Amino acid sequence: MGPVSNALRVAARGVSTSSLSAIGLPALATTAATPASTAPSFLASLFGGAVSTMPPMDQPLKGLFIPDAPLAPTTAPKTHITTLANGAKIASEDTQGASLAVGLYIAAGSKNETPYTVGASHLLERMAFRATTNRSSFRVTREAEVIGANMLASASREQMAYTVDCLRTNLPEAVELLADCVMNPKFAEHEVGKVAASLKAEMSELAANPTNLIMEAVHSVAYNGGHGAPLIATPAALANLNGDCLRQFVESNYTAPRVVIAAAGCSHAELVRVAEPLLSQLPAGLGAGARPSVYVGGDYRVTTDSPVTSIVLAFEFAGGWKDTKKATAMTVLNTLLGGGGSFSAGGPGKGMYSRLYTRVLNRYQWAQNCTAFHSVFDDTGLIGITAVADAQHAGDMLKVMAGEMQAVASGKIDTKELERAKAATISSIYMNLESKAVVAEDIGRQILTYGERLPPAEFIAQVKAITAEDLTAIAAAALKTAPTLCFVGDLSFAPRYEDVKAMF
Repeated sequence: MGPVSNALRVAARGVSTSSLSAIGLPALATTAATPASTAPSFLASLFGGAVSTMPPMDQPLKGLFIPDAPLAPTTAPKTHITTLANGAKIASEDTQGASLAVGLYIAAGSKNETPYTVGASHLLERMAFRATTNRSSFRVTREAEVIGANMLASASREQMAYTVDCLRTNLPEAVELLADCVMNPKFAEHEVGKVAASLKAEMSELAANPTNLIMEAVHSVAYNGGHGAPLIATPAALANLNGDCLRQFVESNYTAPRVVIAAAGCSHAELVRVAEPLLSQLPAGLGAGARPSVYVGGDYRVTTDSPVTSIVLAFEFAGGWKDTKKATAMTVLNTLLGGGGSFSAGGPGKGMYSRLYTRVLNRYQWAQNCTAFHSVFDDTGLIGITAVADAQHAGDMLKVMAGEMQAVASGKIDTKELERAKAATISSIYMNLESKAVVAEDIGRQILTYGERLPPAEFIAQVKAITAEDLTAIAAAALKTAPTLCFVGDLSFAPRYEDVKAMF
């Protein structure tokens, strides 16, 4: 990638300060010098002092040309997708503004790990944007600073994401730096060891309080197979990881058909021109397969000296994101249930008008938190409720959680609250799409899941078409699966799994 890198940097040097005089800047093109104000200011005449040499702030500068504001676009920006010969995809949306968000998204995560590479995706997240075969860690950091880039990486059970935010004029530098860091990592043993040791200490601190890892436990209990594999690397797994393990994971999974580079805030033609020679170097194979996942449900309990009990009650959401109609209904259901903490402040956007807030948190003083959640993947997922209650009311809390799920499954949904949930979901979609980083991520992840990017208008139309019967069907189907039940804290009053299963 060295020659390509040099060529791109030469092409993107920009305009030197010595040549600024050759550029026409209308805002600085004055026809005559503006005379300075000679009248003393009120304070100067009152207390004495020098006369201001600045022009008055309430008068326009003479000879200054003020350009018209740019017109708002009459149509929504379109998403353009280019598929390379090796299967890699380049996608973009030219949204207005001076900033740029670009990311590399890979269809690989903890579900793709083998016994030899357990914990690799979590460690890769921490090893992102470090030394490559072309750059030292210092050079990566320095080049990012020069273009004012913000670089982030995140790992999940099905996908990896590496993102860069910067000015759109720095597109060539940002894309080349991003591609080099993702495609050519060095994985020097001393660097891997240092990052692994730091992550190991962090995970040991988290493990000291099992409540921090309860959602990780939910997935481990709910699934056999890939989705049940730990996303958060355990200290034991980190002790066995090295540069060769990370290199094997990348070589096995970072193949062209699994890779999408997505951007918001740039010309698609320019993105293709810069990214095509870089992504063309990726191998064209499909890569290693993932372990199949089977939802089984189950029970997880850890006793601590906490005076409260943390509870998670979950069920399978069959179909996942690929079943768009059901996924849309599930999203509205999650908004309708809502919830939050007993000390939440704010209006409808913070869940205070949602069902779990009005029917649970406002009614039971011993309920400290009650929140609907979902964790959805391409073909499957989990939906349910999390809660925190005083230990002596753990059984009562679980009955309330089960009752709220059963109420939705039996069709007890008011038209007013349904319309409020649909409006809140649509509002959330519009609000999130104000961020270019979210737009770029939405493009990348949708292409990995669907092979295309479905326009926001299509999702909004689906939300508007949702009926109470759709939500009832989602909840009823979920309650037919085996429950996933997790307790952490004082378990003196926690009901047995068989008793909970009998509720449904």
